[in-house]
Amino acid sequence: MHHKSNIVDIAEKSGFSITTVSRVLNGKADKYRISKATQQKIKALAEELNYVPNEFARNLRTGKSKTIALIVPSLKNPFFAEIASVVNTEVRKYNYITIIGDSDDNIENEKTEVMHLSSRNLDGMIIVPCGDEWGHLERMQEKGLPLICIDRYFEGLDLSFVSSDNYEGAYSASKYLIEHGHTSIACIQGVRHSTPNIQRVRGFVDAMINSGITSYTVTGDAFSEQNGYLETKLLLRQKVRPTAIFAFSNTIAMGCIKALKEEKVKVPEDISLLTFDDNPYLNYIEPPLTCISQPVEDICKIAVKILFSNILEHDISPKHVLLKTQLKVKASVKNLGRPL
Repeated sequence: MHHKSNIVDIAEKSGFSITTVSRVLNGKADKYRISKATQQKIKALAEELNYVPNEFARNLRTGKSKTIALIVPSLKNPFFAEIASVVNTEVRKYNYITIIGDSDDNIENEKTEVMHLSSRNLDGMIIVPCGDEWGHLERMQEKGLPLICIDRYFEGLDLSFVSSDNYEGAYSASKYLIEHGHTSIACIQGVRHSTPNIQRVRGFVDAMINSGITSYTVTGDAFSEQNGYLETKLLLRQKVRPTAIFAFSNTIAMGCIKALKEEKVKVPEDISLLTFDDNPYLNYIEPPLTCISQPVEDICKIAVKILFSNILEHDISPKHVLLKTQLKVKASVKNLGRPL
């Protein structure tokens, strides 16, 4: 049976005490004034013996796992996949690792993920909550687990969050369509009870009303390609088709495009299409989609920084951060030439 090298092996072969070897390998050599020559000899021998630190034993000693959990609604969604990628990169800068869970946009799955991951002696958790329940998250925080919501969040609670200004983003997108002469606009929304969706609907409706438009459509119920596909199919069956569709996510927009192509409806000649969320692949669609871009990288960096200020500096005061979005004009919106 293969023997895994440990501190005792290194001590015996190097001639130094177990205490000295332990202090060097745990980064405490300078504190105990261990010479550079001794440090180099112990580290070289550890490398030669393929020594791997016993993280479990270290966790028991320090009470820290150096592990963060990230839970997202769906890794199939490019938006959440990007969040996972950036968060993982930022967490690594603190010499921590990230365990990623996928709730599949199901609140019961989310509760199970939170319970299972929190049992692993986590140092913190970042979550994109999928439902309108937050009791399980508050309980984790009350038990002392540093926790922050990202993208989706809950208003009026002491749970920290970082997200986009979804209201302003949806308002500016809707105004852009109106200013290009569109008065018959349908928006296809995502998860109805999620705060970003609620804010986007508010922004859309306020833009309509403030422009004197009283007839508009809000439909849909999921941030999914299938939702975009089915709702677009239904919109095309209406006696009066909308001149523009505002998709509340890039996945919804993909479903819209599929349905429009099947019905031989051209963008933007027949119907204009605008989406919330940006992604590099949107530039390779014909035509490239005009979109509301969220500062995903900044959102993730700020969330990780807030989380580690809690972990390392014990700053437990709740932080609520909303970042500005950007309208990126491409080629999917037709100017009808009759702006209000």
